[in-house]
Amino acid sequence: MLKSFFTKDLIEAGCDEVGRGCLAGPVVAAAVILPKKFRHKLLTDSKKLKKANRDELEGEIKLAALAWAIAEVSHQEIDQINILNASFKAMHLALDQLKVIPEFLLIDGNRFKPYQEIKFECIVKGDGKYLSIAAASVLAKTYRDNLMEQLSVEYPGYGWQTNVGYPTAEHREGIKLLGITPYHRKSFQLLPSQLELFE
Repeated sequence: MLKSFFTKDLIEAGCDEVGRGCLAGPVVAAAVILPKKFRHKLLTDSKKLKKANRDELEGEIKLAALAWAIAEVSHQEIDQINILNASFKAMHLALDQLKVIPEFLLIDGNRFKPYQEIKFECIVKGDGKYLSIAAASVLAKTYRDNLMEQLSVEYPGYGWQTNVGYPTAEHREGIKLLGITPYHRKSFQLLPSQLELFE
């Protein structure tokens, strides 16, 4: 069972991002403030959940949360400011939108750029330890997966409906055969360098 909170008395927002390692599409972050008494047996790291469970949890989280928000930073901006800064910016943009102002932030991962002098704690693999971070990971992932699924209709041949932009063999093969789309991150290594030897 994941922990409900890090501090007993402060309003906590859990933050997480998805899509950092993708070759295409935006990086998406979510911030979620849950009631201290919130409990859920199923909620955990979104990567460990089946799609049907994530979709079900998305509605439950939005209903139960005191506040929630989702934000994205585009592939163009990722190319301009790099993926780490884009991840921080996406989290900040999500926090900007919260209807309740948090007093403490729980951040998934080991690094964060401070936000408005609010105290924070970085938790490695936090989406498997704290409910609010897990909730943020679910909202961010369902949002981004749906977006990439829509883009896969516009740009078939890359397998985005299943790989959502991650560097799978199918995605790499699509880049090799079809070239890149307007949604690919040009600052990323889109094909392994050894493939160039065979061309």
